[in-house]
Amino acid sequence: VQLQASGGGLVQAGDSLSVSCVASGRTSSIYYTGWFRQTPGKEREFVAAISWSSGLTYSADSVKGRFTISRVNAKNTVYLQMSSLKPEDTAVYYCVARRYTTAQAMDVMSYEYWGQGTLVTVSS
Repeated sequence: VQLQASGGGLVQAGDSLSVSCVASGRTSSIYYTGWFRQTPGKEREFVAAISWSSGLTYSADSVKGRFTISRVNAKNTVYLQMSSLKPEDTAVYYCVARRYTTAQAMDVMSYEYWGQGTLVTVSS
């Protein structure tokens, strides 16, 4: 499975921004897909995840009510709609995917497929 993320950019605090990720290859094997983010010197942080089949979603407490994850299976695409952005949301956002596992959706080690990352910068 290959993941190609796009849509990052520079916005101001309070703005909205959407990033997307297109999956290719053996997409039929995808069980969960989602987003992590990382800033320099910090570990990768779970943002949101969505079940490829059921659409069940999980979000980090830090983004609940502001970020929405969705997917369009026919397009093999997952979206992260971000609103009310804050400077602390500045990070490289990575699209991820994994096959079936009993691991929790926010378990970074459970994701075997990673995109190249897209930078989101929120200025104050």
